[in-house]
Amino acid sequence: MEVTNTSGRRKTAVARIYMQAGNGNILINDKPYDQYFTTLVNQFKVVQPLQLTDNVGKYDIKVNVDGGGVTGQAEAIRLAISKSLCDINPEHRITLKPIGLLKRDDRMVERKKPGQKKARKRFQFSKR
Repeated sequence: MEVTNTSGRRKTAVARIYMQAGNGNILINDKPYDQYFTTLVNQFKVVQPLQLTDNVGKYDIKVNVDGGGVTGQAEAIRLAISKSLCDINPEHRITLKPIGLLKRDDRMVERKKPGQKKARKRFQFSKR
């Protein structure tokens, strides 16, 4: 089987993955995924599409991820793996789409406006 490559994004995190048939190694920036993500929640997010489609241990995945924070990176990887699984077998789309794993979450940080402390917070108003 040839290598399938896709990308996923979340906030400012961008993940590019290379998936091929193998024995289940997931390397993120040349580290095993359980060393890269120390919390169990983020580790679960990475393998969630594989578990839902019964593909744990069937593919070797190499990930290059940069930008954003830890959770944003985990969700970007999850989207990329989901898209790649659908490229390999279109029947996986039936499983992944209702859960929302094929939808890109487009929420971004709102920019700071001039004359204010933050995006929405304003400087303290003094009446007198």
